[in-house]
Amino acid sequence: MKLARIRTADGTRPVLIDADGAARDISSVVDDITAQTLSAQELSKLAVLDPASFSLITGDYAPVIDDVRRMFCIGLNYSDHAKEAGMAIPEEPILFMKTCPATGANDPIILPKGSEKTDWEVELGVVIGTRAHHVSKAEALSHVAGFCVINDVSERAFQAERGGQWTKGKSCDSFGPVGPWLVTSDEVPDPQNLNMYLDVNGERRQSGSTATMVFDVAHIVSYLSEFVTLVPGDVISTGTPPGVGMGMNPPQYLNAGDVVELGIEGLGRQRQEVVPYRP
Repeated sequence: MKLARIRTADGTRPVLIDADGAARDISSVVDDITAQTLSAQELSKLAVLDPASFSLITGDYAPVIDDVRRMFCIGLNYSDHAKEAGMAIPEEPILFMKTCPATGANDPIILPKGSEKTDWEVELGVVIGTRAHHVSKAEALSHVAGFCVINDVSERAFQAERGGQWTKGKSCDSFGPVGPWLVTSDEVPDPQNLNMYLDVNGERRQSGSTATMVFDVAHIVSYLSEFVTLVPGDVISTGTPPGVGMGMNPPQYLNAGDVVELGIEGLGRQRQEVVPYRP
């Protein structure tokens, strides 16, 4: 099942994505796609719906759930990306936070004031559906409601050259595109076998597969649950394959007017226009 949220003149509507990729308005059944919607019981109620029985709807995609609680991010989780960054493959998952509000899949990327090195990162997003506290790797995926595409937009100068931790380079306004769809776990039988890509201005920059993760999804969920109780509405961004701007020779970064397009097999596509900062 593919769920999404569409912005309309009358507010944001919850939708089912049908077999043709069209959005069907299910606001007569559920008010919105929220953290409460993510439980197995609530998702099962939506899974029996016939998309064809609901009217078509168009509009811009909103974030896949209305109340993304926290965005956890895993750094250097692809060995070839760690190499291009000139950093060692981590022995344990590297955790940082993205504290900006989630944005829609096709919302613009706003270059922050003073930006020098705004970069792109296509990543697999994991959406938590049920509380996870000290869960084993074997049971970890049972706490996942579904998966989505994330662009972990990053300002590298803020991240690496301004001291402290990475969070301030990851949390500028518009740096959290999540969606377009929440694809439930039953439609993603193997999250470690998904192809992914990212283009800038029509040129392929990233091409990879979740098969090359250092730490797989089950390991990440189990690991994080040792330190933080994961709750419905938490989103985990699981790392990026090689091909980011800072790894190019010479490095290349985003400028106003650029267009970023990215996607993951079965999870949909994003498209963002890069726009300048305006106070």
